[in-house]
Amino acid sequence: MRRVVVTGMGAVTPIGNTVADTWEAVKAGKCGIAPITQYDATGRKVTLAAEVKGFKPEDYMDRKEARRCDRFTQLALAAADEAMKDSGIDVSKEDTDRCGVIVSSGIGGLSTICSETEKGLNKGYERISPFFIPMSISNMAAAKVAIQNGFHGICTCVTTACAGGTNAIGEAFHNIRDGYHDVIMAGGAEACVTNMGVGGFTVMQALNSTDDPNRASIPFDKERSGFVIGEGSGMLMLEELEHAKARGAKIYGEVVGYATNCDAYHMTAPLEDGSIASKCMAAAVKDASLNPEDIDYINAHGTSTPLNDKCETRAIKIAFGDHAKKLMVSSTKSMVGHLLGASGAIEGIVCVLALKNGFVPATINYKVPDENCDLDIVPNEGRNVDIKYAMSNSLGFGGHNASIICKKYED
Repeated sequence: MRRVVVTGMGAVTPIGNTVADTWEAVKAGKCGIAPITQYDATGRKVTLAAEVKGFKPEDYMDRKEARRCDRFTQLALAAADEAMKDSGIDVSKEDTDRCGVIVSSGIGGLSTICSETEKGLNKGYERISPFFIPMSISNMAAAKVAIQNGFHGICTCVTTACAGGTNAIGEAFHNIRDGYHDVIMAGGAEACVTNMGVGGFTVMQALNSTDDPNRASIPFDKERSGFVIGEGSGMLMLEELEHAKARGAKIYGEVVGYATNCDAYHMTAPLEDGSIASKCMAAAVKDASLNPEDIDYINAHGTSTPLNDKCETRAIKIAFGDHAKKLMVSSTKSMVGHLLGASGAIEGIVCVLALKNGFVPATINYKVPDENCDLDIVPNEGRNVDIKYAMSNSLGFGGHNASIICKKYED
């Protein structure tokens, strides 16, 4: 089977508007959670979110184009622009039929849906924007990234809720490994910090309602009480190894394993015994032709909800047995919140950089141990440690589970 490497990355996150800035913030344990600014949250139960700061779409596209893109697509285009430039790919020298795009979004253009619904109610539905449909549909980020780069191969959107970003990377990995494509831009984008988005998760009792940013997203902490919604985009340029070497590309890391399955249990709750999620992790290890003991670090889904963190801990224990006690398992959602369909993409970037730089990120703002989450969660301080294999987990509404395994690149 062909080897698949990462040759470019781009990110717009609550802690940095480039990969470099995001990684420096991860190493520093920076928290990107703050009071909501995108609408007036005064008097609301939930007042905090992990918003992207200082983002100007006109830095990446002309104003006319920006007006015709929902915020999630704007973020995707910004991250894809960085990843494309970082990769050094010259499209004029590529067989673009073998270059593709797989970009996840859990909800798509929610801000457009909200604003145009309000316009329709006030002015009539024949007065809404003619761009309402293309701006709001979830696949538009993938389509616009393909248009931006002239990639004519596969172009699809994985919509598996919070597992989508990891599914996008994994499906791209298998697609290249099995010979269908040579290059695929893979990742996710989300922008749901809106009245409707936050309101919807609030009435589900899924969100944390504290007003303290440092006690809002606290994965594996006994006092956790819900996740913090975030926004952003992450993109990885995946490429067949020999193709990358032939053009002299720099290589960040390698993707070596992927699996996905479904709890088939509940619309929103994970299967409490963790049995199916554990099978997903075990299948990813098998796909990589590894043993459980080979994995050094897991970037956990770690949402900071009472049920998820407990169930994921159980799943890891089942999948890894005694080795679970030796694993480092942290959640960078403690820093960036939960980016829904973009989470797995950002966490995939973090795993690649953790391997390349020999640094395991912390689970920040951890205070109160939970006997149900008793793994080594790398509390509060990251670690300078050489690691060879990292897993990234994503567990989405609907029971969607996805795991990828990245490897430190060795020629």
